[in-house]
Formats: sequence, C-alpha cells, structure tokens
Amino acid sequence: ANLMIKHIVMWKLEENAEGNTKLENAKIIKEKLEALVGIIPEIVELEVGIDILGTNQSYDVVLVSIFKSLEELDIYAKHPEHLKVGEFVGKVRKDRVAVDYEG
Repeated sequence: ANLMIKHIVMWKLEENAEGNTKLENAKIIKEKLEALVGIIPEIVELEVGIDILGTNQSYDVVLVSIFKSLEELDIYAKHPEHLKVGEFVGKVRKDRVAVDYEG
C-alpha cells in the first residue's frame, strides 16, 4: 500500500479574539478549513475537531489531514486560500503544535 502523509495540527486559542469567544473562533476555523476541501484538490481527507473536555492539557482545535506526498502537502500549505485561513488562525491562537508523518 502507498504510504500517505498525515498532517496533524493542534491549536490553543485565546479566550477572546477578533470580537469572538474561543468557541466561536474554533467553529470559524473548522468551517474555513473544511471549506478548503472543495477548493484544494490535493487534500485527500480533512477533518477538524473541537475539544470537548477543556482540561489544562487540552488543545482547542485539531486538524487531521491526509495528502499523497510531501509535494502535495506543500501545494496545500502555499495555496492562497489556505494562507487566508492561516492568517485568521494566527490572530486567534496562542499556541500551535504539529506532527507530520508517513502512514
């Protein structure tokens, strides 16, 4: 079987930013990222989850996405519509972690 690239990103959000609560911004991020599926053909799969526990260890939003190659992940990363979403996320997040792996 061909290995895919799994691109996982998690964000901790500010309590309030851009005139919205943390939960409102989490929902906006989810909506904006999921909308990319119809726009960027390199995305094989994309799922966005919003944390439900809210512990100190919790990150607020997770992106789980799959690409056929690092090259296709790079096309996604540099796509103008993705960069627009990243710009919004940058204004509402306080921390970001990511893992990219073959699987």
